[in-house]
Amino acid sequence: MLILKNVTGYDGTGQRFTGSTIIIENGKFKEIGNRHQISEDITVIDLSGKIITPGLIDVHTHLGVHEEGIGKEGQDFNELSSANTAKVRALDGINPREKGFEDARKAGVTTVQIMPGSANVIGGEMVVLKTFGTVVDEMLLRSPSGLKAATGENPKRIYGSKGVLPTTRMGIAALLREKLTEAQSYLEKRSEGTIDRNLDLEVIGKVLKKEILLRVHAHRADDIATVLRIKREFDIDVTIEHCTEGHLISQFIAQHNVRVSVGPTMSSRSKIELADKGWHTLLALADAGVPFSLTTDHPVISIEHLMTSAILAVKYGLSEELALKAITLNAAKHLGVENRVGSIEVGKDADFVIWSGDPFDLRSKVEKTFINGAEV
Repeated sequence: MLILKNVTGYDGTGQRFTGSTIIIENGKFKEIGNRHQISEDITVIDLSGKIITPGLIDVHTHLGVHEEGIGKEGQDFNELSSANTAKVRALDGINPREKGFEDARKAGVTTVQIMPGSANVIGGEMVVLKTFGTVVDEMLLRSPSGLKAATGENPKRIYGSKGVLPTTRMGIAALLREKLTEAQSYLEKRSEGTIDRNLDLEVIGKVLKKEILLRVHAHRADDIATVLRIKREFDIDVTIEHCTEGHLISQFIAQHNVRVSVGPTMSSRSKIELADKGWHTLLALADAGVPFSLTTDHPVISIEHLMTSAILAVKYGLSEELALKAITLNAAKHLGVENRVGSIEVGKDADFVIWSGDPFDLRSKVEKTFINGAEV
């Protein structure tokens, strides 16, 4: 058992602790209150003068599949052999010993979603895991957590250079519709036992059956609208990943009951799709009531700057409450793991961070990070 006393900070739901006591047992938050009788055989951490937050969550990363400083040998995030690689799994390409995991823990990031890149129209399965461990299978929170898809410049550039579908935005949407339609027919025939297994179509079928979400890379407003059009046509659940021009159609997005991840806003405008990139996107989405998360898209921006992104969002007008939720509870909801992580609440995993001071002050440091009640 571990007891945290004199706790001040944020619980992730929008509430704050002031002089509270938190009891942790078997890796879970067991009790949260103001007083507790402490015996000599219990480990106690006095948080006087410190600030606590839930463990941070980055919803969109290539951690461990796009290893830093290695080059081609560490690039396992894009399977470029076909515009549709639904059957591949990010799980099979993750190196948990990659330096980025250590950077994540040092920055207070305890949960991440890892996915294939955006070269393909359909890129493969993604997973959610904790950032501490030596075997990926033992770090998992949700597998699969979605199917990666992509619109816009990346698939056009990769396959346009080869002269094969897709070479246009029309081709991207057509290929996505084609594969969804094929998967509809496949599911019908499989139920009748009249067709052999097809791994690509099985995975896409999970989206049609709403077992997983289609998580779609879409920067431009017209690409976002295309994703939402396909959502309506096939009655599937989606998230919008990046949503760079979401501010241009925030009210339209709000009509579709979707969650979005925004970022990496700290990056440069490296392509035309990012021309209108800025923190104003978050403000427009907040005003429209669209639930959003923040992402570094590691390694585009190093995962150690997830909290920095939240700080900059506040600098440009977002409330501290929404900024913190975007990397804690709302991020957990984006990933479908809010019953386990994202806030400091009784029954949830004891993932939390101890800061030297206000986490919204860039000068504050992460002093300790805990996952499942253990210091990592």
